[in-house]
Amino acid sequence: MRRSLCLGIASLFTVACGRGEDPAYARGSTVVIAARDDRDVLPDVNDFDFLFFLPLATRDKGELEGRLAKSWEHSPDFKEWTYHLRTDVRWQDGVPTTAHDVKFTLDLLGHPDVAIYPGMFATVVDDSTVTIRAEKPHYISDIVYYPRHLLKELHPKQFKEWEFWFRPVGNGPYRFVRYVPQTLMEFETSPDYFGAKPRIDRVILKFVGDAWLTELLAGNVDIAFGSRAQISRVTRDPRFRVYHGVPFGALAIYWRTDHPLFRDPRVRRALTLATDRPELARRLNLPPEAPITDAPRTWQQARRGEFSAAFPYDPDEARRLLDVAGWIDGDGDGVREHAGRPFRFTAKVWNDRGAPELAIYVQEYLRQVGVQMEVVLLEEALMWKNLRGNYEALLFRHNTGPEAQVRSFGRDNQTGYRNPAAFDIIDRIGATADPDEEDRLYGEFAEIIRAELPLTRLVWSTGATYAHRRVRGLNTPSRASAATYMEELWVEDARQ
Repeated sequence: MRRSLCLGIASLFTVACGRGEDPAYARGSTVVIAARDDRDVLPDVNDFDFLFFLPLATRDKGELEGRLAKSWEHSPDFKEWTYHLRTDVRWQDGVPTTAHDVKFTLDLLGHPDVAIYPGMFATVVDDSTVTIRAEKPHYISDIVYYPRHLLKELHPKQFKEWEFWFRPVGNGPYRFVRYVPQTLMEFETSPDYFGAKPRIDRVILKFVGDAWLTELLAGNVDIAFGSRAQISRVTRDPRFRVYHGVPFGALAIYWRTDHPLFRDPRVRRALTLATDRPELARRLNLPPEAPITDAPRTWQQARRGEFSAAFPYDPDEARRLLDVAGWIDGDGDGVREHAGRPFRFTAKVWNDRGAPELAIYVQEYLRQVGVQMEVVLLEEALMWKNLRGNYEALLFRHNTGPEAQVRSFGRDNQTGYRNPAAFDIIDRIGATADPDEEDRLYGEFAEIIRAELPLTRLVWSTGATYAHRRVRGLNTPSRASAATYMEELWVEDARQ
């Protein structure tokens, strides 16, 4: 007993001392972000390049806010935009940033050897004016721009191997300080930045591999981006907060609608009603405001938080619909049958982002209404291959963008879905760049999807940002990306 008491006192003393010696507070106005490795700083991998390069504009709650551009106007069809650039922005070697840098960047990102953002064409009007033509110009807020004078002689074929990415010369709120391969990159506030000086003086990207959780809990990093499966473990520690991004997609079960088991829309509705999706969200530690919807929304609808109500959890109605559709458990073995065929199927499940855990819960919900689901886990590459038709049911992500609707439910889809009215709406969605028209068309498409339910959207799919409570200014959902909004964040001594 004496030994146990001493160990208990020692343990309490260690915890108390640990709280008082949290290394995060010793860093002052330096914020350390966990990154997987050096290649996380490459273009279009993460948002780290927003620390030191400027976009034309960013989006906050759906509205464009100028950065490199001070104003803009668009053509009636929204596919051509003219941007008027600030004239007081310079690269950190003193050279002015101009419209030629914008054109160079879009030409580079559309080059066949790079192909990150194809189909965007820029025309220089003068040094501070550029016109951009694109079928889907909403990507413009995702793009930062590079210095033409430093990169124009480099070959695009070696784009991802350029040394420039590891010693960048930018025009953003932070400037490069040092790079230690496989260890860190360090940045400090840029004295030449056109905007207000950021309140966080220094940012360090620490390359930690898969050890982000260990590094976060040890106090070695302030911010990490990781699996939602770790939310409960992090939130048990009062030092940390979790932020979720805008829900642009969902984890969903695609039903093979031309398969005998799932051909009847009453059956698909029954399977949706049998699944307690609010409980799934709670089990995955999603925030209470996490939307549950039966149809995708546009980018701007998602940013504004405009989500239609989903079908409720109603297992009794699910059983009734299955009965009406002819699926009855005639032999009392717990599995329904129809024309001698038991209601058994295999769901191929994405082995990532909490999908395996979801599948186990869904499996139990369906069992309770007499449906037996087996689970096979697959990696992402195989999931995309199976989405082209080789499945009975598929638990994978369903994104909100027009391209995802074309792939899943358009004219040439291989999910078995056939609805000419939906095909026509999807064609019109793909042809417009008018955000208001896109909102309207998505509303029409949502009504069809809700009526037919070719998939059951389970929970929203978005990244989780884990941050020490001393880092302030983040929020769910519009400002969950710390790297994008670092210049608007600050640190406080939150120990009190």
